[in-house]
Amino acid sequence: MHLTECPRDAMQGLTRFIPTADKIRYLNALLTVGFDVLDFGSFVSPKAIPQLRDTADVLAGLNWAASATKLLAIVANVRGAEQAVSHEGIRYLGFPLSVSETFQQRNTNKSITEALTDVATMHRLCQQADKELVVYLSMGFGNPYGDPYSPALMLDFTARLADLDIKHIVPSDTIGTATPAAIETLFNTLSDAFPHYRFGAHLHAIPGEAPAKVRAALDGGVGRLEGAIGGLGGCPMAADSLTGNLPTEAILDTLDGMGIKTRIDPDQFAEAVQLSRELLY
Repeated sequence: MHLTECPRDAMQGLTRFIPTADKIRYLNALLTVGFDVLDFGSFVSPKAIPQLRDTADVLAGLNWAASATKLLAIVANVRGAEQAVSHEGIRYLGFPLSVSETFQQRNTNKSITEALTDVATMHRLCQQADKELVVYLSMGFGNPYGDPYSPALMLDFTARLADLDIKHIVPSDTIGTATPAAIETLFNTLSDAFPHYRFGAHLHAIPGEAPAKVRAALDGGVGRLEGAIGGLGGCPMAADSLTGNLPTEAILDTLDGMGIKTRIDPDQFAEAVQLSRELLY
């Protein structure tokens, strides 16, 4: 099971600015834990996400070359992608493509049609720089805006991305409303239609919901799970302040209970958890 830790998602909504040196300290601790991918920062407008305005400075202080963990940066447009691909330490670029027209406009100030054009351009930039694009299908389990949604719509978006030869597709429950049944159904549907893909899952949850959602994703054939220590973060647009990322602790406990092994070093993880409490709370 591939695990992505998302400190970027955990920090982005915090109103108190985390000093650059503290971010570097925390992220370097996470680089020793054994995660497959670290979603460490983003190249977006500092007006939109002030917390992450120091991403380039943070990257300069990371010991990424000494770690097996690969770095992922979120981008919201082609300009951000051009910045991200210029950095050697970044392996993955992540882009939020919404299946909700309303949320795509709110999140990136573009239509879905415009965003898909950007996706194609970003993919070419990644190929030229020997990096990989991860597309997050946000509002992947429904939306609160009344925009159309169905598993068939998710199949359509996935087919468009597959036609571009994009390998990393991650349906995302942006506001934490997906039930375990809906999670399992969607991933089974996608896996049946695209058997050569190992889909990722970026899920949000209120306290106590995470184990059932993790099991549902695994039953649906998910090969990559994303979480954040302590369940911090989540979409700034979410109405419920309790809806955060899946707590990494709950993910690991659930996987362990199912007999699924990971590369996580428990001692290094415990140190990272303690550091998160010191720096992020």
